[in-house]
Amino acid sequence: MQMYSQDQFHDSFEEYAIVLDYLPTGKSYSPNPEPLVQLLGDNRFTLLEAVPKTSDIKLKERVYLGKGERDKIALIKSRVMYADLTEVAKGELPTAIYEIIKRNEPRFVALFNSASSLNIRMHSLELLPGVGKKHLKSILAAREEKNFESFEDISKRVPLLQDPVKLLTERVIAELKGDSRFYLLTRPQYAK
Repeated sequence: MQMYSQDQFHDSFEEYAIVLDYLPTGKSYSPNPEPLVQLLGDNRFTLLEAVPKTSDIKLKERVYLGKGERDKIALIKSRVMYADLTEVAKGELPTAIYEIIKRNEPRFVALFNSASSLNIRMHSLELLPGVGKKHLKSILAAREEKNFESFEDISKRVPLLQDPVKLLTERVIAELKGDSRFYLLTRPQYAK
């Protein structure tokens, strides 16, 4: 798994995002009510708030955020923390993350194939919920024989390992909540 340095994120923007919540009149405590959407970037799992161009926005919809002409998003207001999300957005988050990981299977399977040690005592794969020393040994032994080709391949070749997509989803959520010392799959909270 790759750990990202803060410098790598200065020029890294999300091209697409998943709509987690649409607030037609903005946040209730806002002095200037304007429509808002809460988004999850589908590359670095960045949590964002944006002003929509239209009210025709649906939950779980994938919207373009890149530098070209945007059809549904007028302006990216800011990056937000997990605590800033609405309850609806928090409820949609696990499903959105799961779908992003499934859609980008080769990228995340490659993490299992290339993950390395964080330090002398800990391997980066051990940061995944439910992966302890025994699972780590099984994963490393299986990938020594042959690289993993899919999530299904990981599940078949590593006995008793939970669904790899679920493990990755749980890890992303923990990182977004700020419950982690290491950021392997998301943008660190301090990298603006």
